Amino acid sequence: MKLDLEGRIAMITGPAKGMGAAITKAFAAEGAKLALIGRDIAAIDPVAAEVKADGAEAIVVKCDLTDAKQCEAAAARTKEAFGRIDILVNVAGGSGPVGKPGVETTPEEFDEIIKLNMNGCFHTMRAVLPAMITQRYGKVVNVGGTFGMRGRAGRMAYSASKWGLRGITKSFALEVGQYNINVNNVAPGMVDGPRFRDKVCADMAKRLGITVEEAMERHASEYALKRVTVDSDVANACLFFASDVSRQITGADIPVDGGWAML
Repeated sequence: MKLDLEGRIAMITGPAKGMGAAITKAFAAEGAKLALIGRDIAAIDPVAAEVKADGAEAIVVKCDLTDAKQCEAAAARTKEAFGRIDILVNVAGGSGPVGKPGVETTPEEFDEIIKLNMNGCFHTMRAVLPAMITQRYGKVVNVGGTFGMRGRAGRMAYSASKWGLRGITKSFALEVGQYNINVNNVAPGMVDGPRFRDKVCADMAKRLGITVEEAMERHASEYALKRVTVDSDVANACLFFASDVSRQITGADIPVDGGWAML
């Protein structure tokens, strides 16, 4: 099956590490031209250099995603560099308080994760959709999370932000579908990496008096496939939604979690 992403213009937020870096490399491997968007360009530059060394075209654009005007400027810079914007992949986000009950979550903590995980995606979508509407083509892929589908004790603020992102995704899908624009949500479960091991598993290990490895095994035991998601699993789902293979799917959620959200 050919995804036919060769020459497509993709804006990717949060491309510096983890899922974002894996998604960036996956799109580069498919021949997409990339605008890599984020606040810390020093962290993004090595990823950009790597994909360019492999033959991809890529620019790096500094942008605080919580600032609407900066997102508009980033979209304008992308269009200036490549002539159009075909794909937006919103990867950037945060985890919020981990292992903290809702009644102990501060208003500041709640506002911070809502601002990053919801406002950031809203700003970038609002910035790129006018161009997509004009050209009558576009693919928007938001990276949410399964805690926005089932909820999770100790992750109330994060869960709320990802539930909200699903609403943003579905509403935009209804509004822009008439212009041949697909808007979908990839919902990873726990994804193996430093944040999962050093924050989520470390918190569980501390609470239960077990090792981090044992905490990872406990997480995996909750999933139908009995394994934890890796970055490439999420990248492949993003490629699917960004391609015309998924032309008749919009407003949808794909859990990439080994079978947790559906249980």
